[in-house]
Amino acid sequence: MTEQFLIGTYTKKDSKGVYKVTLDPQKEEITKVELAIPSQKPAYLQVGSDKRVYAVKQIDDQGGVASYSLKDDNAKMLSKVLAAGAPPAYVGLDEKRHLLYSANYHTAKVDVFKINDDGTLTQTDSVLHQGATGPQPEQDSPHVHFADLTPDQRLVVCDLGMDLVVVYDVSADGKLTAVSRYKSEDGFGSRHIAFHPNGKYAYLLGELSSKLEVLQYNATDGTFSHVQTIKTIPDDWTAHNGAAAIRLSKDGKFIYTSNRGENTIAVFEVQPDFTVKHIQSISTEGDFPRDFNLSSDESFLLASNQNSDNLTLYKRDPETGKLVLLQKDVACPEPVCVQRF
Repeated sequence: MTEQFLIGTYTKKDSKGVYKVTLDPQKEEITKVELAIPSQKPAYLQVGSDKRVYAVKQIDDQGGVASYSLKDDNAKMLSKVLAAGAPPAYVGLDEKRHLLYSANYHTAKVDVFKINDDGTLTQTDSVLHQGATGPQPEQDSPHVHFADLTPDQRLVVCDLGMDLVVVYDVSADGKLTAVSRYKSEDGFGSRHIAFHPNGKYAYLLGELSSKLEVLQYNATDGTFSHVQTIKTIPDDWTAHNGAAAIRLSKDGKFIYTSNRGENTIAVFEVQPDFTVKHIQSISTEGDFPRDFNLSSDESFLLASNQNSDNLTLYKRDPETGKLVLLQKDVACPEPVCVQRF
């Protein structure tokens, strides 16, 4: 059986929207890349049930989110909610409460949308981040970069500008109430966070610092406490690098992060105390790997290189967690998000 991925893209050059990629696990290769959803700047997306897709959306000088149906490979827009300004950087999906969350880097807002039965979207809340920011040039103001669920169904938000992680309670009707704030070291640049399957630990990726923080999560009050900080690049790396995406294996034994600059996937082994040990860095065979994802059985990893317009496929060893290159230079325009479909 083949498996499909959806690739979110920028549309600054040749890209026309969201692309569908076919993985043939028997041949161990990507066999097809084709346009699935024509759209402007669908840079991040989530795949829901019933073949629905929720994506970042831009039309001229307005940005927001949109929902689509991809049944029978026919793309149909169900809804869009746009406002003046740049589109969000991330969308998070909450199917249990029928909610969609967006994180807007440029406006520093977290927006919440109700997903109606017909797939249309209705905004229910908006929270603006304000306050002191970090020392790096990219931290000129708050920059919300991630908004998605904790294992106990709260909303966790990463703010790159403030070196901050904020946890919110979410009401049934889509209203947010802040419950905790976790501050990383100055200049960390909190970008994305991923939770261990046990729900008690989280792994926070810092874009500006190229560091990974291990945090303990207390579900009783929604707070984080620091356990470990480790670099995603070598100590002697002096050129620019920005850490981007993070994924955990389903067994909780391995963590994968992407480095834009060193252009690698860094692999970490989770130790018995839930700290991590770096065990591999492997080239993405391209430039600026913004995102990647594991196949459904986690036998493969697909990485996307934004600046070089190509995808790279690896075989993954489930015992060691390490990656082996299978296929490179798979043409795909401006790829920046990889989701299983």
